[in-house]
Amino acid sequence: MNTVAIGVIVLGVALGLGFGYLIARLSITRRRERDGVSSEDMVTAARSDAQRILTNAEEEGKAKAETYREREEADLAHRKVEMSSLESRLGQREETLEQRASNLAQREKMLMSREEELTDSRGELERLKEEARFQLEQVSGIDVTAAKAEMLEQVEDEARREAMIVVRDLEIKAREEADRRARRILATAIQRLASEVVSESTVSVIQLPSDEMKGRIIGRDGRNIRHLESVTGTNLIVDDTPEAVSVSSFDPVRREVARITVERLVADGRIHPASIEEAFEKAKDEVEQNIRDAGEWALVEVGVSRLHPELITLMGRLKYRTSYGQNVLNHLVETAHVASMLASELGIDPAPVKRAALLHDVGKAVTHEVEGSHALIGAEIARRFEEDPEVVHGIEAHHNEVEPRTVLAVIVQAADTVSAARPGARRETLEGYVKRLEKLESIALEFEGVDQVYALQAGREVRVIVDPGGISDLESRELSRQIARKLEEDLQYPGQIQVTVIREFRATDYAR
Repeated sequence: MNTVAIGVIVLGVALGLGFGYLIARLSITRRRERDGVSSEDMVTAARSDAQRILTNAEEEGKAKAETYREREEADLAHRKVEMSSLESRLGQREETLEQRASNLAQREKMLMSREEELTDSRGELERLKEEARFQLEQVSGIDVTAAKAEMLEQVEDEARREAMIVVRDLEIKAREEADRRARRILATAIQRLASEVVSESTVSVIQLPSDEMKGRIIGRDGRNIRHLESVTGTNLIVDDTPEAVSVSSFDPVRREVARITVERLVADGRIHPASIEEAFEKAKDEVEQNIRDAGEWALVEVGVSRLHPELITLMGRLKYRTSYGQNVLNHLVETAHVASMLASELGIDPAPVKRAALLHDVGKAVTHEVEGSHALIGAEIARRFEEDPEVVHGIEAHHNEVEPRTVLAVIVQAADTVSAARPGARRETLEGYVKRLEKLESIALEFEGVDQVYALQAGREVRVIVDPGGISDLESRELSRQIARKLEEDLQYPGQIQVTVIREFRATDYAR
């Protein structure tokens, strides 16, 4: 702090004391006036007090100023010492930096020298390489480019071989892991499904109230049984079995209609050609109703809704159709359950998978009417009734007629295989038997004038009903011979097949 500042402080203190003194004197004056003291005495006393206060204030200001001056001088001395120390350290650092700069300059010279040496060495090494390469080319007779290409080819072949080994190992591990997971998922789905073992036969047994009914079924000279077999297209077996007759046919729908017809005739008791035809028509209506009920049952069992009525009817017809001895409608329901569980295990929406699995064999309901694979026929039917394209693809791809492109199609394939391959589901011999009888009927139907064809006696007899207006009696004999020759050429079978051509003319009129 400088002298001007000290003076300002002293002046401030003096002014403060002076104002204090004046205020004190005024208060004293007023008090003395109040007490009756004269003004001259008061002035004299005030001057004396003011002189004394000023003297004291001046001494006190000088003392404080001296104290401030001494403190300021001490601060200045301390700062001078610090500045001297700082200058000394800066000098040392400057010397250190100069030394480092000198060392860096020396190192830079050394590096430049070494770089020149390395450049010379590199040039010499390149020259030696060129000489060695030239000598190697002369000795081996192989160009450097060709040798490099050969070496790269060897390295590439080696890398490719090692990559193939790695890929093979990865594929084996992935396949093993996939098989393990697939077995676990399939085992889980199969264990959750409890399905009965189905074994269809080609014979239906009908219980009779008494053996006397057998004679009425046969009729006079076998008239009733012949007419019954002709109308239903089945083979009625009346043997020594007590109180029972059997209906035999490879076509389950035809066999069911014949069974209901015979049961109605037995319940009615009146058996003659007219009642046989009437019972046959009623049985056909009942079977058609059963077909619709079976289709609706399948929807309820699986939990599928909003299906076209025609598709429901087609599914119901599969109740009376078998595939290798397995009921096709039950197979559809079972496949839908398995597919739903597989989709749930894989974290996929089970609704479209279940729908595709339920409809995957719907084409079998019309395969005897339409040529082609049942998978493609079923897909076309589903497409016609505006099913989802993903569901249609699952139907057409379940036997690989079309390459599967979606996870849904693969799941339907797997579920179909699980349902068909489980123990007790199918019998190969029955399917072959049914196909042979269907082939018998289809061959006979190829001839002109043939109206209906029925394969009876387990395929040992073929009954051909012709149009009486288009085929004469003489032509019927020739037709039976032609059909027999065609069967001999196209089929392989044990024993012999009897071909019977039936030409029946009926004239009907009504009295009014």
